[in-house]
Amino acid sequence: MGLPGFVPTPAQMPRSGPTRMKALIVGGGSIGKRHLQNLKALGSVELGLVETDSKRRDAIRELGAIEFKDLSDGLHWSPDFAVVSTPSHLHMQQALQVVRYGCDVFVEKPLSHTPDGLAGLSELVERNKLISLVGCNMRFHPGPLKVKELLQEGLLGKILFARIHAGSYLPSWRPGTDYRDNYAAREETGGGCILDGVHEIDLARWYLGEVREVFCIADHLSSLEISTEDVAVLLCRHSNSAVSEIHLDYVQRTYERGCHIVGERGSISWNFNSKQVRFCDSNGECTTFPQPADWQLNQMYMDEMRHFLDCVCSRNATTLSIPDAVGVMQIVFAAKASNRQGRMVPVEDTTPT
Repeated sequence: MGLPGFVPTPAQMPRSGPTRMKALIVGGGSIGKRHLQNLKALGSVELGLVETDSKRRDAIRELGAIEFKDLSDGLHWSPDFAVVSTPSHLHMQQALQVVRYGCDVFVEKPLSHTPDGLAGLSELVERNKLISLVGCNMRFHPGPLKVKELLQEGLLGKILFARIHAGSYLPSWRPGTDYRDNYAAREETGGGCILDGVHEIDLARWYLGEVREVFCIADHLSSLEISTEDVAVLLCRHSNSAVSEIHLDYVQRTYERGCHIVGERGSISWNFNSKQVRFCDSNGECTTFPQPADWQLNQMYMDEMRHFLDCVCSRNATTLSIPDAVGVMQIVFAAKASNRQGRMVPVEDTTPT
């Protein structure tokens, strides 16, 4: 089923002279509130908000956003761009509505919890030259950024394999709330550590290149009262013949995140908790790159949003546009298929039109 054509709106027309951009935030939960606060801090942006929950609206009213009853109402305000920060299972339909309107869009990860419609969304973004960004914010963390920089310098020579991991205890995510009500606990709302761990899947592809095939084992192994997998292990073969192992879980009591990448001339490691990247050369001599002492977690979200705003203004491609992020989602859906079928699954264009 095809998508309707694009009709330029006032938001897409050239503007002369200095002017404030209009940003429409869709969803006023924790990440939506963060984006509102960061956009306000960055300045030169007029804020609009679509949030149906009255308690959430009341909690962030002090930020001064114009309130709209629904997304259609907000789009008629003619924003320069929209930020989709609703629960995962709403991302695809809301991003599509924004793109059909002809508006640049920032979509929180994951781009979708289902492959249906992704190819059509991607095609419409490309055809109408819209600026898009999918919020894999770990690309803006100083640890992964340093890893990427060292890889681009070619210090490892031919890359052989990588281990990338992330794990934490789901009931500890939001103290004072019932973890069983979290989106992560239900498949229909985009839960499960495969989909939730798209950051690490994205980093594997960012570091090592395209993934050719995936084998995955995922299951609900703990006593957590959820209907999704809480442990997943992906084994990926990349197009350059390198292999990556990705471990994801909801069960370990400490927050763990990092990677270890090995090449013919050395290795690179990053540890989230120790806040450092380490490069060891072929002689075993190691150099440590500590995280800046004054760096705060919100900085990566600020840098991510600043990057998006710069691209909206310059009309340059972002680090992870919707068409590019479709490639990440294909790995996710291939992993899910592998787990169901018990075999290695090629990462092809499995996204329905």
